[in-house]
Amino acid sequence: MPQLPTADPYLPGHGDPSYAVRHYDLDLIYVLDGNRLRGTAVLSLVVRESTSRLVLDLAHLTATKVRVDGARLKKWSARSERLVLQLDRICPAGTELTVTIAYGGSPQPVIDRHHGDAGWEELEDGVIVAAQPHGAPTWFPCNDRPDDKATYRISLSAPSGYAVVANGTLVDKRRRASVDTWTYEMDRPMATYLATVQIGRYVTTEHAPSVVTIGPADVDLTDSFDTQPAMMTFFSRVFGAYPFDSYTAVVTDDDLEIPLESQSLSTFGRNFCTADWSHVRLIAHEMAHQWFGNAVTLRTWRDIWLHEGFACYAEWLWSEESGGPFTCDGWARHHHERLTAEPQDLVLADPGPEVMFDDRVYKRGALALHALRVAVGDQAFFEVLRGWVAARAGGSVTTEEFVAFAADATGVDVAGVLGPWLYEAALPGCPQR
Repeated sequence: MPQLPTADPYLPGHGDPSYAVRHYDLDLIYVLDGNRLRGTAVLSLVVRESTSRLVLDLAHLTATKVRVDGARLKKWSARSERLVLQLDRICPAGTELTVTIAYGGSPQPVIDRHHGDAGWEELEDGVIVAAQPHGAPTWFPCNDRPDDKATYRISLSAPSGYAVVANGTLVDKRRRASVDTWTYEMDRPMATYLATVQIGRYVTTEHAPSVVTIGPADVDLTDSFDTQPAMMTFFSRVFGAYPFDSYTAVVTDDDLEIPLESQSLSTFGRNFCTADWSHVRLIAHEMAHQWFGNAVTLRTWRDIWLHEGFACYAEWLWSEESGGPFTCDGWARHHHERLTAEPQDLVLADPGPEVMFDDRVYKRGALALHALRVAVGDQAFFEVLRGWVAARAGGSVTTEEFVAFAADATGVDVAGVLGPWLYEAALPGCPQR
């Protein structure tokens, strides 16, 4: 039996590099009682490498009908939480195809020995979709690899009385009998793991135009989520214009261990509605991912520091801006001292799938950026960040591309500055301005 493809070694058994999806059109119906999901997914795709086979990721759900337009479908089968579509001929690179899949079942998270569980998950009274890094196939058939970014239309029908939140702009809401259908469009390229749906008995609080929090009516957002407009203003100044049309924070009625990012929105538990810095910093962290992670997305998971190191440094910047516990120099000293007590066996630019979300990736990545800031000065450093986002928004990037970009922008030997942080396990000395 032919081996199924893997697009990224950090995520075995996911992704097919032979094609790229340009657009996902999802029509979904969800019944909370019994956790039943039924849907139709239409994928507009283009062949990148000549192939007679397309492999899609779909976990714990059953496809009932598959159609391919642009080629003749010879047969299809489900195998190892994937759909294998065999075409009757080899399609050359550049061939455009449309794949329509009807599917359904009882969605549940996928569990990986390195990354834990991710994907569609029932709450006490609603749903959360936390897909990073491998949970997207739990609710729609997809080419689950981080560098395959597409636009989306997501339409979901759920019982009236529940709010449905998804990526992008709400373009339509209709009621029929006791069911509401919510339709969202994300017109900027988005990786599969950033696609999400959140369902709950929520109300909307508008903090500023295009900056809202959606959550239970009884949560107090004072000194936590109501600081988001100020964060947005600050980050837009230092990182460049906000890359999407709006930003939403979803607060679930349940407590959550950690928040999660999705494109144009972030999700938190009600336990994050406090003024404690330990919670406020994460509100800043998830917002910063809209620039670093969502607009500009890693090409492969080995470069996760390009997301988490940047978002962690955004926490330090917000602390400095808002009069938080420390300045950036203070946070650098604090976390450098803590890292000296940790094992010195992590290579930031290729940490391995077992530790790609280790806290050392976050803190060492932020320290690397602080080292760059110290080396080039504030003006050049922030010009690099703004220029990086402006030049690469909507695309997929690598560590080497960032180093080259920063070197070209500053005229400094950035490889010499960042090399020890990125490619050596030993911890360099603490950078200080």
